[in-house]
Amino acid sequence: MNNPLWLLIKSARPKQWLKNFALYAALVFSGFFFYQEAGQAPYFVIVTYAFLIFCVLTSSIYLINDLIDIESDRKHPFKKNRPLAAGSLPVPIAVFSVVTGLAIVFFLSLNLPVFFKILAFAYFILQILYSTHLKNYAIFDIVAIALGFLIRVYAGAVVVNLHMNVWFLLTVVSVSLFMAVGKRQSERTLLSSSHVEFARKSLDRYSPRLLDQYTSMFATSTWLTYAIFTFQSYTGSVNLLYEKFPELYFILPKTLQSQKLLMLTLPFVIVGVMRYLQLIYEENKGEAPEDVLLKDRTLLTTVFLWFAAVIFVIYA
Repeated sequence: MNNPLWLLIKSARPKQWLKNFALYAALVFSGFFFYQEAGQAPYFVIVTYAFLIFCVLTSSIYLINDLIDIESDRKHPFKKNRPLAAGSLPVPIAVFSVVTGLAIVFFLSLNLPVFFKILAFAYFILQILYSTHLKNYAIFDIVAIALGFLIRVYAGAVVVNLHMNVWFLLTVVSVSLFMAVGKRQSERTLLSSSHVEFARKSLDRYSPRLLDQYTSMFATSTWLTYAIFTFQSYTGSVNLLYEKFPELYFILPKTLQSQKLLMLTLPFVIVGVMRYLQLIYEENKGEAPEDVLLKDRTLLTTVFLWFAAVIFVIYA
């Protein structure tokens, strides 16, 4: 399909918007998902507004990235099929779309807190630096990806002025590093099997052994930091259960009388990490985390059950 609008949407990578759901993280785990201050929109609506702004921002950045990498993408075994690299999407249309998108982000952000504007601008600068320089330097490329996720989480928190647990932030960092290393792991495997020169210079600096060490390290830190976060999280659910069903606490042993019910969601995280490792090492599917999440039924089910358990424990 050579329709310019369709090619533009394809280049904007709407599947990547899944990453912007990180803006909801602080809202969900704070317990204020349905909260509304007098005279203001509900917190959920405000964060959704910020989410849409980041969707426009990230799509504009992907277009900028494709414009910068148009020549190198043409040498890549897979990226050569992108609309700009293939020549099917005219460069002027892409440039006009970038300018329009950034203008939309600017005007939609005017009524949001100043710290949100700063974080959005910081994200933009980070991604430009990543596209032009950082992606070519080992370690810095992975750290830049993780920092992008962290900025998203902070942006979702500051827009409604919420506090975040430090262990939750460490979990976000660990997850993003884990996925970034998995992406590099799969990229190296795919390009090696295609017998082509590494299009990304930093891949030359990652040996298979080093990537294995990184993957193991961040996979462990992902579930461990989340475990500590859940161990420190108290919910009001147990108090409510005690008020309605006090006889239950005469039956249950003290070992099970815990107010830290968020620990019940930990097994889903461990299974999710194990499944993602399986996909990276056994099926080489870590190059595009958003595709893995959408197409792998086991991982998708695990994430859904984890989210349902989180909502139930915190809100139900």
